[in-house]
Amino acid sequence: MSGGHGHAGGAHRWRLRLAFILVAGYFVVELVAGLMSGSLALLSDAGHMAADVVALGAALVATRIATRPDNTGRRTFGSYRAEVFASGLAVLLMLGVSVYIAVEAIGRIGETAEISSGPMLIVGAVGLVVNVIALLLLRGGASDSLNVKGAYLEVVADTVGSVGVIIAGVMVSATGNAWWDTGIALAIAVFVAVRAVMLGREVLTVLGQHAPAEMAPDEVEQALAGVPGVSDVHDLHVWTLTSGMNVATAHLMTDQDADPHAVLDNARLVMRTKFGVEHATLQVEPDTHTGCKEVTW
Repeated sequence: MSGGHGHAGGAHRWRLRLAFILVAGYFVVELVAGLMSGSLALLSDAGHMAADVVALGAALVATRIATRPDNTGRRTFGSYRAEVFASGLAVLLMLGVSVYIAVEAIGRIGETAEISSGPMLIVGAVGLVVNVIALLLLRGGASDSLNVKGAYLEVVADTVGSVGVIIAGVMVSATGNAWWDTGIALAIAVFVAVRAVMLGREVLTVLGQHAPAEMAPDEVEQALAGVPGVSDVHDLHVWTLTSGMNVATAHLMTDQDADPHAVLDNARLVMRTKFGVEHATLQVEPDTHTGCKEVTW
C-alpha cells in the first residue's frame, strides 16, 4: 500500500505544528507561574496543558507516520493506526493528570494556603489569548481531519481551563478564600477525566475492531442485499482503520443471470455513497457455487 499522501491530516500539519509551539510555550509559563503563586488551579491547568502538549506532539508524529510511504511491503494497511495509539497515550496522560490534581486538591482541604491571585489572573488571561489563537488555527482543518479535530477539541478544553483559572483568580482576590482555587482545580480534574474516558472508549472501539458508531451492520447488509442481482450477503465485517477511515468486507451471492461486474460496481457505489466506505473488499459469487461457507467469526 502506498503512503497516505492524500491523508487529510497531512495537509494540516502546519496547523498542528503552530498550535504545538503555542501550547508548549504557554505550558512552561503556566507551570512556573503556578509554582511561584501556589495556585492549584494554575498547576492543574498546567498539568492539563502538559497532556495536551504530548497529545499535539503525538498527533504531529502520528500524522507524519501515517503519510509516510511503506517501503517494507508488509504494512498492507499502511500506518494509519499510529494516531490511534497516540490517542491512547493521551488518554493515559489525561487520567494521570486528573488523579494527581484530585489528590492534591483533596490534600489541601482543611489547610490554609497563601495564593497570589495576581499571577493567576495574568497567566489565565495570557492562556485564554493563546488558546483562542490555537483554536482559530485548528478550526480550519477540523472539518477535514478527525486527527486535527481531536487536537481542536483539546484546545477547546484548554480554553475552558483558562477561563476557570481566571474565575479562580477573581474569586480568591475578591473573597480571600483559597477554597475557590481548590474547588475549581477539582472541577478541572473532573472535566479532564471525563474527556479522557470518552476518548478512551473511542480508542478501544477502534482497536477492538467494532463496527463504527455511525454504521449499523444490519443496515449495511440490507443495503447490499438490495443491490440488483444479489441473492444473499454473508461474512460481512465492518470496522474502523483509523479516524475517518472505515473498511468493509463481504461475500455477495448472485442470481445465475446476474452480471457480476455490474453487481460489484453497484455494491461499491452503495458502500461509498451511503456509508462513506472507500475501501470495501467485496467477493461476488454465483449462487450455484457451493464452496463458500459463512465462517463462525
